[in-house]
Formats: sequence, structure tokens, C-alpha cells
Amino acid sequence: MNDLEVRQLRYFVAVAEELHFGRAAARLGMAQPPLSRTIRDLERQLGVVLFERTTRQVRLTAAGEVLLRDARTALEAITAAAHRARHAGSTSPRLRIALKAGIDGGLLPQILNAYSTDPAAMPPELVLGGFGDQPQALRDGLADVALALCPMDDRGLDSEPLLTEPVLVAMAATDPLAARTRLRLADLAGRSLPSGVPAGDGRTAPPPPGATRPASNLSEIFSLVETGSIVFFAPASVARHNPRPGIAYRPVSDLPHSTLAVAWPQDARSPAVAAFVRAACAITAAHHTRAEPQKQSTTT
Repeated sequence: MNDLEVRQLRYFVAVAEELHFGRAAARLGMAQPPLSRTIRDLERQLGVVLFERTTRQVRLTAAGEVLLRDARTALEAITAAAHRARHAGSTSPRLRIALKAGIDGGLLPQILNAYSTDPAAMPPELVLGGFGDQPQALRDGLADVALALCPMDDRGLDSEPLLTEPVLVAMAATDPLAARTRLRLADLAGRSLPSGVPAGDGRTAPPPPGATRPASNLSEIFSLVETGSIVFFAPASVARHNPRPGIAYRPVSDLPHSTLAVAWPQDARSPAVAAFVRAACAITAAHHTRAEPQKQSTTT
């Protein structure tokens, strides 16, 4: 069997994700007939049927499901290899830190200060993205280390938890529920999160690929919250740093806590990445040590 080509895998993944040859061809910027020929050639090359085709629908076979999983992994690795090679060949290498602005729990400045004192440190570069984008940025080779909210897609990654805190619901101050001091998820029925997911589901993880993201940053999200268009599950530190007269933050008793983690590729061998992880863990440990006496004083 001849080796698979990157082009074949890209074409296959497009059809497998769209489950429609016409949409896949449009996504790839090509005509449908050559795409169909490529998929037929791929099936002959592998000796298996990848798609069940009828006049009404296209479905993956068991073999197609396996190839889709592995093809995605292979394409991610190829993309990451190119990005990392370019980065390694830069005349001024930096440590690229992926994060969503505003979700660092206020720890990032302290982490960067501690990191800068390490002999292995390189100049930091922030790679800002949306909620849930950070793990993929690591896999794609666009970042070296990340601060990300859990749960996250941790395929191919290692991580260390840094900060676990309650999650509050942010809602318009005019919302009738704002008159209450504590809520349950069931109380949020009929309200939606920025991803379009019903708030009553209690989903705090990033939206799945392809989900609607009407707001790309916290400023936009809070503006929509103020108008009553959506509600938003905010870690306590985000709520603390974003007080707004038009927004009420309320605890939700059955909403899972949020965990901020530092993550990096499993095969990372960079001393700068190790230095950043050490700094993040040290600063977080010191933060917990300072917070514990305050917690005890409020309970006595």
C-alpha cells in the first residue's frame, strides 16, 4: 500500500465532518467531481469503504470513524511541526503563552515576574484566544504553554491545576432572578449561555467545535448580559474583576467549580516551558498560603 498523502487526509476529513460532498468541496475551494474521485481512490488504496452513500445522505463506516480520528491527529501533528519549526528557527525565540484574556485569576503578572527570574526564561509572548482555544493552540504548535480552564480537551497534553474557585452566574441586574441571593441550575431554565447552550444544562466547559459563539471576548459577553440576551457562568475571580452596575452575580449551588490549569504538550522538552510551569505552580502555592488565613478568619 502506498503511503497516504496529506492532501488525501485533508479531503477525507472535510467530507467526514460535513457528511456532504458538495459542502466539503465548497469548504475546500474545489469542484465536487475531483473530490469524489479522490475519496474513491483513497478507498481503493486502503481496501475499505469509508462512507456509506445513498441519494439522501452520506455516513461514515466503522473504518471511516477510525480513519477520521487518526487523520485529525496526523494533520494536527503536521501543522504543529511546521509551526514549531518556524518558531525554532526564529532569530528572536519567545515563550508563547496561550490564554483567554481575563481568566488568569489575576495571577498572570505574578507568574511572569517569577518566570523572568529563571535562567531558562525567554521573552514571553501572549497568544490570546477565545474560550477553549488554548489546548488546540498547543497541539497546533501556535503556543508553547497555556493557561486554560478545565475541563478541557487534553489530548496530547500534560497539565497541572492551579486555582479552583466557585462559578457564579452573571445576569442582567433587571432579571427577576437577581432578587434572589442563591440559585440552582433549574432556576436558569429558558436562559442561554454565550455558546447558545441552555444555561440550565450547567455546562461550564468550552462549546463544542462548530457551536455558535456570538461573543468573542468578555467585554462583548458582559454587554450582552446587561441587555438580558444571555447569562454567563463566570469564575469568582472574573466576577470580582468585572463589577458592572447592570450585572448581578449570584452563586449557583449545584454548579461545578472552575479550575484554572497550566498546560503544555506531552512531548515538550523546552527549559523555558519547564520554567514557566515551575513559576505558575510556585505563585499559586503562595496564593493558597496567603488565602488560607483569610478563609479561616472569615469562618471564626
